[in-house]
Amino acid sequence: MQFLVTGMSMGSIYALVALGFVLIYKSTSILNLAQGEFMMVGAYICLSMTLDFGLNFFASFLITMVFSVLLGLVVERLVLRPLIGEPIISIIMVTLGLTYILRGGVIMLWGNDIRQFNIFPQQPIDLWGVKVTYLYLWSMGISMALLTFFALFFKYARTGIFMRAVADHQTAAQSMGISVKRVFAMSWCIAAVVSSIGGILIGNIGGVGVELSHIGLKVLPAVIFGGLDSILGAIIGGLIVGILEFLSAGYLDPYIPAINEVFPFMVMVVVLMIKPYGLFGTEEIERV
Repeated sequence: MQFLVTGMSMGSIYALVALGFVLIYKSTSILNLAQGEFMMVGAYICLSMTLDFGLNFFASFLITMVFSVLLGLVVERLVLRPLIGEPIISIIMVTLGLTYILRGGVIMLWGNDIRQFNIFPQQPIDLWGVKVTYLYLWSMGISMALLTFFALFFKYARTGIFMRAVADHQTAAQSMGISVKRVFAMSWCIAAVVSSIGGILIGNIGGVGVELSHIGLKVLPAVIFGGLDSILGAIIGGLIVGILEFLSAGYLDPYIPAINEVFPFMVMVVVLMIKPYGLFGTEEIERV
């Protein structure tokens, strides 16, 4: 139960970051390899505002959210919009190049050292025999609240419905008067925002450093598990990856060191062999 509860707490953060992957893929058919770097940049901005400039956490958080929106707009407008109509592999390589640009910028500004900022209390509490820190409980509560909010947003909000329409069929959505370019920009903004929030939460748990960007690769199995175009799949996939990571660390790591780092990927391969489109992904059928 200890590993299960902790895994669910971390998995809820993975689900939040996976949501950014799915949003961009659903609306633009692009797999954004710079999602982990969005997390890292957001965490560093919040950390710098809090520790270097002496702002309280809530002011730093709001500034980080504004910066994340601007970052998403700049990336979509200047980097990806000129590539509309180009081969997908070219766009994916651009996002790969973006990872190195963002990572290099962070190293130039803040260096390689891991820095700590503890916003949430870290003392453990006892829940029916399971010891969990407030930090994990706060992280899981915030992540679940945001995931619920976005689920309602996509189902009932006008902009959310537009985004679902564009994800379903861009040409049909445009013929109904929906601005596809505006939806693209909105998708990148939301992806940058949820990634920054995930980076701040994980940064409070393990510290803020350049290695934080590697979480983006760790979230990738969660996206594949659930299906690249499924929001529900991103949530369930994130929870599965978090639970698998902590269970494997608890039970298998004494026999196979560092198995928790690769175990989710091993399970992902097995899932893809059985369901190539993920648990909830849309299966595409091509007739030739």
